[in-house]
Amino acid sequence: MKRHIPNFITSLNLAAGFISVVFAFNGQIITASWLILTAMVFDFLDGFSARLLKAYSDIGKELDSLADVVSFGVAPALILYQLISSLLEPTMPLFTNGLVIKSLALQLLPVIMPVCAALRLAKFNIDTTQTTSFKGLPTPANALAVISLIIADHYTDSDVFNWFTGSPAALIILTVILSLLMVSRLPLLSLKTSHLRFKGNEGRYILAAAVIIALAVFRVAGCALIIPLYLIVSLISPLFGKSLVIKQ
Repeated sequence: MKRHIPNFITSLNLAAGFISVVFAFNGQIITASWLILTAMVFDFLDGFSARLLKAYSDIGKELDSLADVVSFGVAPALILYQLISSLLEPTMPLFTNGLVIKSLALQLLPVIMPVCAALRLAKFNIDTTQTTSFKGLPTPANALAVISLIIADHYTDSDVFNWFTGSPAALIILTVILSLLMVSRLPLLSLKTSHLRFKGNEGRYILAAAVIIALAVFRVAGCALIIPLYLIVSLISPLFGKSLVIKQ
Protein backbone atom coordinates (compact mmCIF):
# COMPACT_ATOMS: atom_id res chain seq x y z
CA MET A 1 0.00 0.00 0.00
CA LYS A 2 2.75 2.43 0.96
CA ARG A 3 4.31 2.15 -2.49
CA HIS A 4 1.27 3.94 -3.93
CA ILE A 5 1.51 6.97 -1.62
CA PRO A 6 4.19 8.87 -3.61
CA ASN A 7 2.29 8.29 -6.87
CA PHE A 8 -0.93 9.57 -5.25
CA ILE A 9 0.87 12.74 -4.16
CA THR A 10 2.30 13.13 -7.67
CA SER A 11 -1.24 12.86 -9.00
CA LEU A 12 -2.20 15.74 -6.70
CA ASN A 13 0.63 17.73 -8.30
CA LEU A 14 -0.86 16.99 -11.72
CA ALA A 15 -4.37 17.87 -10.52
CA ALA A 16 -3.20 21.20 -9.12
CA GLY A 17 -1.40 21.90 -12.38
CA PHE A 18 -4.49 21.15 -14.45
CA ILE A 19 -6.71 23.36 -12.27
CA SER A 20 -4.09 26.10 -12.59
CA VAL A 21 -4.36 25.79 -16.38
CA VAL A 22 -8.15 26.17 -16.13
CA PHE A 23 -7.87 29.33 -14.02
CA ALA A 24 -5.12 30.75 -16.24
CA PHE A 25 -7.24 30.06 -19.33
CA ASN A 26 -10.01 32.11 -17.72
CA GLY A 27 -7.62 34.97 -17.03
CA GLN A 28 -7.38 34.40 -13.26
CA ILE A 29 -3.60 34.36 -13.18
CA ILE A 30 -3.21 35.07 -9.44
CA THR A 31 -5.23 31.99 -8.50
CA ALA A 32 -3.38 30.05 -11.19
CA SER A 33 -0.06 31.13 -9.68
CA TRP A 34 -1.03 29.96 -6.20
CA LEU A 35 -2.14 26.62 -7.64
CA ILE A 36 1.27 26.22 -9.29
CA LEU A 37 2.82 26.89 -5.88
CA THR A 38 0.55 24.19 -4.45
CA ALA A 39 1.76 21.81 -7.15
CA MET A 40 5.34 22.58 -6.06
CA VAL A 41 4.49 21.52 -2.52
CA PHE A 42 3.11 18.22 -3.80
CA ASP A 43 6.18 17.83 -6.04
CA PHE A 44 8.40 18.14 -2.97
CA LEU A 45 6.26 15.80 -0.89
CA ASP A 46 6.14 13.00 -3.45
CA GLY A 47 9.93 12.78 -3.57
CA PHE A 48 10.19 13.13 0.21
CA SER A 49 7.64 10.37 0.79
CA ALA A 50 9.33 8.11 -1.76
CA ARG A 51 12.66 8.46 0.06
CA LEU A 52 11.04 8.09 3.48
CA LEU A 53 9.06 4.99 2.54
CA LYS A 54 11.69 3.66 0.12
CA ALA A 55 8.87 3.43 -2.41
CA TYR A 56 10.75 4.09 -5.64
CA SER A 57 9.30 2.89 -8.93
CA ASP A 58 9.80 3.41 -12.65
CA ILE A 59 6.16 4.42 -13.06
CA GLY A 60 6.59 7.00 -10.30
CA LYS A 61 9.55 8.54 -12.10
CA GLU A 62 7.63 8.82 -15.36
CA LEU A 63 4.45 10.06 -13.68
CA ASP A 64 6.43 12.76 -11.88
CA SER A 65 7.82 14.05 -15.18
CA LEU A 66 4.40 14.06 -16.84
CA ALA A 67 2.93 16.00 -13.91
CA ASP A 68 5.82 18.48 -13.99
CA VAL A 69 5.29 19.20 -17.69
CA VAL A 70 1.74 20.29 -16.95
CA SER A 71 2.31 22.09 -13.64
CA PHE A 72 5.66 23.72 -14.38
CA GLY A 73 5.64 23.91 -18.17
CA VAL A 74 2.11 24.35 -19.52
CA ALA A 75 0.60 26.30 -16.60
CA PRO A 76 3.25 29.07 -16.36
CA ALA A 77 3.38 29.31 -20.16
CA LEU A 78 -0.38 29.90 -20.26
CA ILE A 79 -0.01 32.65 -17.64
CA LEU A 80 2.60 34.32 -19.83
CA TYR A 81 0.38 33.86 -22.89
CA GLN A 82 -2.50 35.60 -21.14
CA LEU A 83 -0.30 38.52 -20.10
CA ILE A 84 1.34 38.94 -23.50
CA SER A 85 -1.97 38.62 -25.36
CA SER A 86 -3.70 41.21 -23.18
CA LEU A 87 -0.86 43.66 -23.78
CA LEU A 88 -0.60 43.16 -27.54
CA GLU A 89 -4.30 43.21 -28.42
CA PRO A 90 -4.87 46.97 -27.96
CA THR A 91 -1.92 47.98 -30.12
CA MET A 92 -1.67 45.05 -32.53
CA PRO A 93 -5.08 44.14 -34.02
CA LEU A 94 -5.09 40.60 -35.36
CA PHE A 95 -6.79 41.21 -38.69
CA THR A 96 -5.79 44.71 -39.70
CA ASN A 97 -2.70 46.24 -41.27
CA GLY A 98 -1.26 42.83 -42.10
CA LEU A 99 -0.14 42.21 -38.52
CA VAL A 100 -1.94 38.90 -38.03
CA ILE A 101 1.14 36.69 -38.40
CA LYS A 102 3.42 38.88 -36.29
CA SER A 103 0.83 39.30 -33.54
CA LEU A 104 -0.02 35.62 -33.38
CA ALA A 105 3.64 34.63 -33.37
CA LEU A 106 4.37 36.90 -30.41
CA GLN A 107 1.28 35.79 -28.50
CA LEU A 108 2.02 32.12 -29.07
CA LEU A 109 5.73 32.42 -28.26
CA PRO A 110 5.18 30.91 -24.76
CA VAL A 111 4.60 27.57 -26.50
CA ILE A 112 8.38 27.09 -26.36
CA MET A 113 8.20 26.87 -22.54
CA PRO A 114 6.30 23.55 -22.23
CA VAL A 115 8.29 22.16 -25.16
CA CYS A 116 11.59 22.98 -23.44
CA ALA A 117 10.22 21.72 -20.12
CA ALA A 118 9.36 18.37 -21.72
CA LEU A 119 12.80 18.15 -23.33
CA ARG A 120 14.49 19.03 -20.05
CA LEU A 121 12.56 16.34 -18.15
CA ALA A 122 13.13 13.71 -20.84
CA LYS A 123 16.88 14.35 -20.70
CA PHE A 124 16.82 14.31 -16.90
CA ASN A 125 15.17 10.88 -16.84
CA ILE A 126 17.96 9.29 -18.87
CA ASP A 127 20.88 11.30 -17.46
CA THR A 128 22.54 9.48 -14.56
CA THR A 129 24.91 12.40 -13.84
CA GLN A 130 22.18 14.63 -12.35
CA THR A 131 21.84 12.90 -8.98
CA THR A 132 23.64 15.57 -6.91
CA SER A 133 23.40 18.54 -9.25
CA PHE A 134 21.34 19.69 -12.20
CA LYS A 135 22.20 20.51 -15.78
CA GLY A 136 19.82 23.19 -16.89
CA LEU A 137 17.12 25.01 -14.96
CA PRO A 138 14.74 22.61 -13.17
CA THR A 139 11.12 22.92 -14.28
CA PRO A 140 9.83 23.93 -10.80
CA ALA A 141 12.39 26.76 -10.78
CA ASN A 142 11.11 27.84 -14.19
CA ALA A 143 7.56 28.03 -12.86
CA LEU A 144 8.67 29.81 -9.69
CA ALA A 145 10.44 32.46 -11.77
CA VAL A 146 7.14 33.23 -13.50
CA ILE A 147 4.71 33.13 -10.59
CA SER A 148 7.01 35.03 -8.23
CA LEU A 149 6.76 38.03 -10.56
CA ILE A 150 2.97 37.70 -10.73
CA ILE A 151 2.60 37.41 -6.97
CA ALA A 152 5.09 40.23 -6.27
CA ASP A 153 3.29 42.51 -8.73
CA HIS A 154 -0.12 41.74 -7.23
CA TYR A 155 0.79 42.08 -3.56
CA THR A 156 3.18 45.05 -3.76
CA ASP A 157 3.02 48.56 -5.17
CA SER A 158 6.42 48.34 -6.86
CA ASP A 159 6.72 50.25 -10.11
CA VAL A 160 9.38 47.77 -11.22
CA PHE A 161 7.00 44.80 -11.17
CA ASN A 162 4.20 46.87 -12.67
CA TRP A 163 6.48 47.82 -15.55
CA PHE A 164 7.76 44.27 -16.04
CA THR A 165 4.37 42.56 -16.14
CA GLY A 166 3.09 45.41 -18.33
CA SER A 167 5.86 45.13 -20.91
CA PRO A 168 5.35 42.59 -23.72
CA ALA A 169 9.04 42.84 -24.63
CA ALA A 170 10.14 42.04 -21.05
CA LEU A 171 7.74 39.10 -20.83
CA ILE A 172 8.85 37.72 -24.18
CA ILE A 173 12.52 37.99 -23.20
CA LEU A 174 11.76 36.29 -19.87
CA THR A 175 9.97 33.47 -21.70
CA VAL A 176 12.88 32.88 -24.07
CA ILE A 177 15.55 33.04 -21.34
CA LEU A 178 13.76 30.63 -19.01
CA SER A 179 13.02 28.20 -21.82
CA LEU A 180 16.63 28.19 -23.03
CA LEU A 181 17.92 27.78 -19.48
CA MET A 182 15.84 24.61 -19.08
CA VAL A 183 17.49 22.93 -22.08
CA SER A 184 20.95 24.31 -21.36
CA ARG A 185 23.79 22.30 -19.79
CA LEU A 186 24.39 24.97 -17.15
CA PRO A 187 25.44 23.26 -13.88
CA LEU A 188 23.02 24.23 -11.11
CA LEU A 189 22.53 23.27 -7.48
CA SER A 190 20.29 20.42 -6.46
CA LEU A 191 18.64 20.98 -3.10
CA LYS A 192 18.77 17.26 -2.32
CA THR A 193 21.48 16.29 0.16
CA SER A 194 22.48 13.20 2.09
CA HIS A 195 23.68 15.10 5.19
CA LEU A 196 23.33 18.47 6.90
CA ARG A 197 27.02 19.28 7.43
CA PHE A 198 28.22 22.60 6.03
CA LYS A 199 31.07 20.96 4.11
CA GLY A 200 29.64 19.72 0.86
CA ASN A 201 26.52 21.85 1.29
CA GLU A 202 28.14 25.29 1.10
CA GLY A 203 26.04 26.43 -1.85
CA ARG A 204 22.79 25.19 -0.32
CA TYR A 205 23.38 27.02 2.97
CA ILE A 206 24.48 30.19 1.20
CA LEU A 207 21.37 30.07 -0.98
CA ALA A 208 19.10 29.52 2.03
CA ALA A 209 20.69 32.47 3.85
CA ALA A 210 20.43 34.72 0.78
CA VAL A 211 16.74 33.86 0.26
CA ILE A 212 15.90 34.44 3.94
CA ILE A 213 17.65 37.84 3.84
CA ALA A 214 15.86 38.79 0.60
CA LEU A 215 12.46 37.88 2.05
CA ALA A 216 13.20 39.65 5.34
CA VAL A 217 14.31 42.85 3.60
CA PHE A 218 11.93 42.98 0.64
CA ARG A 219 9.08 40.82 2.01
CA VAL A 220 6.78 39.64 -0.80
CA ALA A 221 8.89 41.40 -3.43
CA GLY A 222 11.80 39.22 -2.34
CA CYS A 223 10.06 36.22 -3.95
CA ALA A 224 11.13 37.54 -7.35
CA LEU A 225 14.77 37.31 -6.26
CA ILE A 226 14.71 33.60 -5.41
CA ILE A 227 15.54 32.25 -8.89
CA PRO A 228 18.14 34.95 -9.71
CA LEU A 229 19.81 34.15 -6.37
CA TYR A 230 19.60 30.44 -7.16
CA LEU A 231 21.37 30.98 -10.48
CA ILE A 232 24.05 33.22 -8.97
CA VAL A 233 24.79 30.93 -6.02
CA SER A 234 24.87 27.88 -8.31
CA LEU A 235 27.52 29.55 -10.46
CA ILE A 236 29.70 30.71 -7.58
CA SER A 237 29.26 27.77 -5.18
CA PRO A 238 32.11 25.71 -6.75
CA LEU A 239 34.44 28.56 -5.79
CA PHE A 240 33.57 28.12 -2.11
CA GLY A 241 34.37 24.43 -2.30
CA LYS A 242 37.73 25.16 -3.90
CA SER A 243 38.59 27.82 -1.31
CA LEU A 244 37.90 25.35 1.49
CA VAL A 245 40.17 22.78 -0.12
CA ILE A 246 42.97 25.35 -0.46
CA LYS A 247 42.62 26.41 3.20
CA GLN A 248 42.81 22.83 4.38
